[in-house]
Formats: sequence, C-alpha cells, structure tokens
Amino acid sequence: MALSKFSLEGRVAIVTGAGGTKGIGRATAVAFAEAGADVAVCDINVKGETFDLEDTAEEVRKRGRRSLAVQADVTKESDVAALVKEVVKELNTVDILANVAGYFVVVPFQELNREQWDKAMDINLRSQFICCQEVSKVMIEQKRGSIINWVSLSAYKLGSASAYGIAKIGTIALTAWAARELAPYNIRVNGVTPGNVNTDLIAHGISSFNRPAQGKPEQAARMAQMPKAADPSDIADVAVFLASDASRIITGQVIMADGGIMLM
Repeated sequence: MALSKFSLEGRVAIVTGAGGTKGIGRATAVAFAEAGADVAVCDINVKGETFDLEDTAEEVRKRGRRSLAVQADVTKESDVAALVKEVVKELNTVDILANVAGYFVVVPFQELNREQWDKAMDINLRSQFICCQEVSKVMIEQKRGSIINWVSLSAYKLGSASAYGIAKIGTIALTAWAARELAPYNIRVNGVTPGNVNTDLIAHGISSFNRPAQGKPEQAARMAQMPKAADPSDIADVAVFLASDASRIITGQVIMADGGIMLM
C-alpha cells in the first residue's frame, strides 16, 4: 500500500474542541497538518489555564499549513453556520470534519438533574449532529468528504457517567444514519472510540478498567498487560487514517482505539 494514500495534502479540515493544550482535538489538528491539511480549529474556550486555541492554530502553522482559530459554541446552529462560512471564505472549502468537542460529567443516574442531562446531550450528541449537517452541505456540493465523530467506551461499558454514555450511544446511531444518507455524495462518516487517554479530562468512568479486578486474578493479570493510557496523538493517528484515502472503502463504522480494554 502506498503511503501517499495517507496524505491529506490540499485538503481543509475543521476540528472542534481543539482548544485544550493537552487534548485530543489539538493533537488531531496537528496530525492533520503534518499529513498536509490546512486546519481550522474551534472551541468555546479560547484562553485559560488548560486552553489556548490560538496556540493550537499556531502549531498548525509551524508545520507549514494555513490555520484559523474560531471561537464557536457548536451546540448553536448559528455559530456552526458562521464557522463553516468563515472557513470556506478563508480556506476555500471543507474536506474533513473531526467532531472532537465533548463534555464529561460523573453523576449517578438517579442524581442527574435536567441541566446536567441537557448539557451532556447538547455537547456530546446535538453538536455532532449540527456540525455534520452544516459541513455536509459544502461536501455535497463538491461530492467528497470525510466526517469523523468521537464516540466513547462509555457507550459500550457501564461506568459512572450515565448521561455521557447515553449521548455517546446516540453518536453511534448518528454516524450510521449520516453515513448511509451521505454515501451517494462520496462522503464517508465514521467514528473513533478512544480508551483511556492522557488528557486534562478525567478518565471515562469505565468500572472494569478503572477499578481493580477484585476476586478475578485472571482479569487482573490481563489488565496488568494493558497499556496504561494512550497519548492524544495515538487517537489522532486513527483520525488521519479515517480522513485519508487509505480508508476510502470504510464508512458507517466506529473504530475502537482502546488499547484492548474491550477485551477484558
């Protein structure tokens, strides 16, 4: 297989949730740039103790690519429409969308209030729907594109983040429906499910991974052999694959990048 298939040369990407200084969004933006893409980065958080959106854009530029840093609330249709309009104006098009923005809350199901539930649904599911729908308008016109949604192991294993996990189950369905309806336009839609990743966010509350396997020595032995945590760049590499022609026959799939956690 030619390595050129992994190239993103001449393409334009949007990465949401890219403001975190140690986050997967930032790593994904940098990886896209290293593969040859121009990258627009957005986040609701622009500057703070663990956020620096402009610095993410600067990391893209250091790799010889064009970049925009746009503050946007991806749960709002107006913000997303303005984001896409600016990217098309400044960078000419959109070929790739990485829906990384997310919100994690650890609250037992019986204690969840409506505000927490709505916020989890809005940021983790509704935002991906809005971004997919708005960006696909541009992709439909050019009859090409790759959309990558972020899922979570919380959609597969019950942990301590019920609303988050339920929303992420929705992203799996969203990925499949969007993939089917956009396929005639040569637009691929896939998902990536990270495992335990070293970011500023807390671990995803997966009980079978985060707690000792009490009374199960064979499971404890397997856990001891598992990678402790991935680097954000490990997940970004999967995104590059899904954005590139190397995955041109893959759509409607969710790639498990969990270091083997689901095997336990």
